[in-house]
Amino acid sequence: MNKSYKGKYIVENKEKYLNDKSPIYRSSWEAKVCKFFDMSDSILKWSYESVVIPYVNAIDGKTHRYYPDFYIEKKNKNGTISKVIVEVKPKKQTIPPKEPKTNNWKSKRQYMYEAEMFIVNQCKWKAASAYCDKYGYEFQIITEDDII
Repeated sequence: MNKSYKGKYIVENKEKYLNDKSPIYRSSWEAKVCKFFDMSDSILKWSYESVVIPYVNAIDGKTHRYYPDFYIEKKNKNGTISKVIVEVKPKKQTIPPKEPKTNNWKSKRQYMYEAEMFIVNQCKWKAASAYCDKYGYEFQIITEDDII
């Protein structure tokens, strides 16, 4: 996904949406997820970037704040309700990058950027998993493979 795709999602089922402001999606995938959460009968409540999770960035050693994309409350098939923190990411960012086959500076720079992003994401997701364990939530990463 090379093009930037962002905008304001207009919530249709306002009684389900927990925030005061409309979500600002930053990808077509986030827009589709907003639409799904808004329209799905199994999603009882949802919000966008409403949870704040502190995490330590392994690269700079500092504590930062992570705002996962979504918080949802969903009704499961067995009738139970799950509270889930959801992050939407390209699949490429969920796996370690491969070292470039070429030895030019552009390839190396791209690899270093991707490696740094992967490390930072891992730090965020580790903190999110711990947060979810503490509060009885689930943590889920959605990639393009999960979005229709």
